[in-house]
Amino acid sequence: MTQPENQSPIRPARLADALNTAIVVLDQTGQLLYLNSAAEQFWDTSYAAVLKQGFTHFFAHNPVLANAVSEAQTTQQVVTLREAELIGPHGQTHIADCAITPDPDIEGAALLLELTDIEQHVRISRDAQLHAMQISTRQLVRGLAHELKNPLGGLQGAAQLLERELPNAGLREYTQIILNETHRLKNLIDRMLGPINRPHITLINVHEPLEQVRQLLAIEAEETAFNTPLQWQFDFDPSIPDILADRDQLIQVLLNLGRNALQAMSENKTQQPTLRFKTRVLRQYTIHQKRHRLVLRIDLENNGPMVPDSLIESLFLPMVSGRAHGTGLGLSIAQTIAEQHQGMIEFKQKPGAVKFSLVLPIAQNLPEPKSPEPQSQEAHSS
Repeated sequence: MTQPENQSPIRPARLADALNTAIVVLDQTGQLLYLNSAAEQFWDTSYAAVLKQGFTHFFAHNPVLANAVSEAQTTQQVVTLREAELIGPHGQTHIADCAITPDPDIEGAALLLELTDIEQHVRISRDAQLHAMQISTRQLVRGLAHELKNPLGGLQGAAQLLERELPNAGLREYTQIILNETHRLKNLIDRMLGPINRPHITLINVHEPLEQVRQLLAIEAEETAFNTPLQWQFDFDPSIPDILADRDQLIQVLLNLGRNALQAMSENKTQQPTLRFKTRVLRQYTIHQKRHRLVLRIDLENNGPMVPDSLIESLFLPMVSGRAHGTGLGLSIAQTIAEQHQGMIEFKQKPGAVKFSLVLPIAQNLPEPKSPEPQSQEAHSS
């Protein structure tokens, strides 16, 4: 590779620009020599910007990468990282396999970094594993729930008969306790069984139920003990076409996700609590091993506490909750409804941003949306 005037030694490497692997080349002082097109896309920046700012701040945000580079320089051996979570200059994250090669056969180069973005592969693989676990657990819980219904029905009938025979009103108070608790357990079992009605599918504009959810959550937010008023943010794509969905069930899912966010922020006494709604169309997206040309993604993001690592893998399983008084059924039911719509709910978080995303396929016989600039706005406090 030759060095043109006023440019770094290896910028004209046209072959590397054609690769899908992100390539970064640094000299002995850590200065950037080369960044291919895939690396610009990976880091969401330009070659000129990195050349001006330097590459050291990438290491500052990614100590795991900095440590691997240090190890490669010390040992003079190739160091690899598997499924490393890397943070870009704008806070975006990527999961990547990395290879750091010291002293590559490139003029003036001391380090060669190769980064392969595997986030989609990891997401699909993890989604398949979690989906299989959710199906197995759901079948087990439903089987147990059905078995519990029979003895509960017997208890309820016996308590009703006993109540009729008791002459003492004070004793009938005890049968009322039995009946009330039996009724409560039967309701819990019905919730464990999940939605029993099939979705009533119609063509809807997704922003209409979203507005109804916002109105309902705004009423609940006024009654919630926040330190400061809840801030609302909306980032809607007006080009999204109507989708095929059950309007009431869609509201149930979004309301559940929004309520969880309100409760988490309230219980954690989050400063300046914020709830953000965002809609986007994604292309070529895989849901449960099936690839869809177009999908709708609805994000509900809040700045409340992060979900503990110990709960993440089982977050959508029934009877799993991170709250002291939670039943652990809300997210499980929401995921079941999403799956009845051939979709799913995804979860992602980082400090200050806990996000649940409802992803639904867009029917391919509907018109493909145009791509105008999305309308973004911040609403007043509730």
